[in-house]
Amino acid sequence: MNFAERVVLDTAKMAWQASPMAGVERKPLAREGAESGHATSIVRYAAGARFSTHEHPGGEEIFVLDGVFSDESGDYPAGSYIRNPPGSSHAPFSEQGCTLFVKLGQFAEGDTATVRIDTRAAPWVPGRGGLEVMPLHTFEGEHTALVKWPKGERFADHGHFGGEEILVLSGTFMDEYGEYPTHCWLRSPHMSRHHPFVKDETLIFVKTGHLPVSWPSSAD
Repeated sequence: MNFAERVVLDTAKMAWQASPMAGVERKPLAREGAESGHATSIVRYAAGARFSTHEHPGGEEIFVLDGVFSDESGDYPAGSYIRNPPGSSHAPFSEQGCTLFVKLGQFAEGDTATVRIDTRAAPWVPGRGGLEVMPLHTFEGEHTALVKWPKGERFADHGHFGGEEILVLSGTFMDEYGEYPTHCWLRSPHMSRHHPFVKDETLIFVKTGHLPVSWPSSAD
C-alpha cells in the first residue's frame, strides 16, 4: 500500500490463498484491510463456486483472464472487462471456473459508470509507433486500456502523471529495469519514468493517472 514505491510481482509464482468463500482462492497484490477497502488481487473460482449477494461500497473492476465469470446480469468469458460502480451489488458465480484480475475500492469520486466490454469483439485503434490500443474506460485523468505491442516494438522514455499499473496478459513486457512475463503485475508511482520495449508480440492491461500524486510525510 506504499504508492511511492515501485512494485513488481510475478503472480504466476505466487501461492493461492483461501478466501472466506469456499471454492474461491486469491493472490493478494495490494490490500488495505483484511476484507475491506482498497484491494487488487488475482482471484480464482473453482467450477461451481459462488458468492452470496454482496455490495461493493467502493466499486469493483474486473478483467476476466480465463474461463467464464457470471452474475445475475450475464455471463462474461475470458477477455471481458467489467466495472460495477460504488454501491452496486451482485451474486457472482462460475459454472466452469474462471480466473480474474480484480480491483476493489478504487473508483474516483464521481465515477459511477457501469461498463461491460467484450474485448474479443471491441475495436483496436492506432497508438504511437506500431502500438494498437483498445480504450476500456476514462474518467478525468484516469485511463484504462489494452495495449498490443508488435514484435520488436520500442517506446520512447516517458513518465506517468498519477502513476501506471500494468498486468501482462501475454508475451513478455520489458524496460530498462527488467523483464516481465505473462501475468506479471507492475505498479509504478506518480511521475516515474521508463523506456519500455518488447522482443515478441505482447499484450498488456494498463491503467494510468489513478495513483496518488502525494503521500504523507514520515512525520505524519
